[in-house]
Amino acid sequence: MIGSLLPPGVHHAEAFADDEEPGRFPEETALVARAVPARRREFATVRRCARTALAELGVPPAPLLKGRRGEPLWPHGVVGSMTHCAGYRGAVVAAASGVASLGIDAEPDEPLPDGVLKLIAVAEERERLAAGPSPAPGVHGDRLLFCAKEAVFKTWYPLMRQELDFHEASVRFHRTGETCGTFHAALLVPGPQVAGRRLDGLSGRWTARNGLLLTAVTLLADGTHPQATSSGGGGTAAGSRAPAPL
Repeated sequence: MIGSLLPPGVHHAEAFADDEEPGRFPEETALVARAVPARRREFATVRRCARTALAELGVPPAPLLKGRRGEPLWPHGVVGSMTHCAGYRGAVVAAASGVASLGIDAEPDEPLPDGVLKLIAVAEERERLAAGPSPAPGVHGDRLLFCAKEAVFKTWYPLMRQELDFHEASVRFHRTGETCGTFHAALLVPGPQVAGRRLDGLSGRWTARNGLLLTAVTLLADGTHPQATSSGGGGTAAGSRAPAPL
């Protein structure tokens, strides 16, 4: 699924069910030693996806540890992003020589819990959602907004090394297919400086399929956002089963 949102040169792997085996590296296992079994399997599966994608870049298997905010620590010369939600695990990676940052997120295509929209949306976003229609028929626009903002944050953080509040970006969606499209997040605070210029926004792509919402932002090293192809970059469907059809 994520491959349709990615340009050539960005590699991915995804899974729709967790591995039954424990994590491969003790250093990783130690990070979730006190977690419940389901969380340990989820953690191990998404990192296995990441190593599958890294292998396409010629990067040998190694532990993928966490930074101070829980972000994955990628090998030197690599940028990437991971995501997981019920029924989905995914990871994307690229060479830092060509890509400045990546951000992906996956969410169930369900309404946000009561009260959450106000916490994550600025007034103009709430007005757009209230005016309708949703970005696509049957797609829960409030959850898609959250999904897009998560991808934006994951792209922002490695460049700025500081938090981006939900209310510091305003997202607008555009539909390009039945259940897919693009989005642009206008930054309401000074953005990262890439290739000698300060960015005032980040753009990405979204899709809704099989009860899931996926978003991806690819920021190239020259500070631009590429158009994804229908086939995406290299990638592997790493799950043991496909998602159920709609």
